[in-house]
Amino acid sequence: MSRILGIDPGTGILGFGVIDVDQKGKIQLVDAGVIRTPIKEDDAVRLQTIFEELTDIIMQNKPQIMSVEKLFFMKNVTTAMTVSQARGVVLLCAMQNQLEIAEYTPQQIKQALTGYGRADKKQIQEMVRVVLGLEDIPKPDDCADALAAAICHANHMSQ
Repeated sequence: MSRILGIDPGTGILGFGVIDVDQKGKIQLVDAGVIRTPIKEDDAVRLQTIFEELTDIIMQNKPQIMSVEKLFFMKNVTTAMTVSQARGVVLLCAMQNQLEIAEYTPQQIKQALTGYGRADKKQIQEMVRVVLGLEDIPKPDDCADALAAAICHANHMSQ
């Protein structure tokens, strides 16, 4: 049994999703949600909040692997910089907790879930719902994206 923590990095909202994968590749939801930080806080305070809350999530769920969405391309440089800072905190958190790290581009995640690297958000969310056997699509989108990153790694493990 492997436990994977998927992360959709962000400073204002960071999505996380924890899944278990058994020897046969069956995937089960363990935990999912978001870490929110106030937009008016200083960046340093927001990053500390992400670090502390993510550390708590790791302690509670005890994953062995962290699957993180890579930054691929962003039009807004300011957004790219703050997301990069959050990603750095996420990777540090993983290293301090001795987690194996896997990184995937959005296109790789889409390909793993739908078989199509240019799938839209709704298709990804629906596949997350189907794979995990949920009645509803996980909300907000950041949570579904984090679960998609975890499922992507589960699929790569079974190859």
